[in-house]
Amino acid sequence: MTATVSEEKAGSRGDLPPVPDGAVTVTLKILRFNAEVDSEPRWESFNVPALPTDRVLNLLHYVKWYVDGTLTFRRSCAHGICGSDAMQINGVNRLGCKVLVKDLMSGGGKPTTITVAPIKGLPVHKDLLVDMEPFMEAFKAVKPFLITYGNEPTRERIQSAHDRERFDDTTKCILCACCTTSCPVFWNEGSYFGPAAIVNAHRFIFDSRDEGAEERLDILNDAEGVWRCRTTFNCTDACPRGIQVTKAIQEVKRALLFRR
Repeated sequence: MTATVSEEKAGSRGDLPPVPDGAVTVTLKILRFNAEVDSEPRWESFNVPALPTDRVLNLLHYVKWYVDGTLTFRRSCAHGICGSDAMQINGVNRLGCKVLVKDLMSGGGKPTTITVAPIKGLPVHKDLLVDMEPFMEAFKAVKPFLITYGNEPTRERIQSAHDRERFDDTTKCILCACCTTSCPVFWNEGSYFGPAAIVNAHRFIFDSRDEGAEERLDILNDAEGVWRCRTTFNCTDACPRGIQVTKAIQEVKRALLFRR
């Protein structure tokens, strides 16, 4: 289950913030928003001790546990598997648990500032916590499950390694929304399905065991479907799992043109 880190007492992990040996001070600049008091988002900076091997998520935990307990964000596994902690780090969509401080350090001994903001295109509830419902609605709309007709099989549905390889790449999606919320079309056209939904449709369209490809292709042939894609490659660059998102979208377009 995804955890939402919200209202905890600052300093609950100890009265004195720990400073590990060899740590350097970095400035963590966070775009914050609280609907109860803010009319617009505002930037707030924190000086945080960090090791080069720390992840950005560690820095957020430091602020949350020792400095300001009202800071709100999502996180769960902290190992790049659950996709909960998607955020903009220095203006690029990334998972906070995968980005290392050493890759963001300024050279030449200059002070380091790391900016963190919520992913774009989704309503912000508070700080880095966004409303994922529009994203999940698009995901569910493409019917991301195996569809078969007729009688139940009497044995396992067999699939060759070759057939499995056809859609292997798009099985890696963890629904973090990094790709979808990096897409300029999604920012400006809120009804666009978005890359993640198309990737998950691709996963079943090309599954040899599935019989619902035509249904999904009809759904994605809609005005808000794959034809909205402008091939900017933002989605591919943002994917923390290395999925060739743009390629998958183009394959779905081709399937529509030639009906697979």
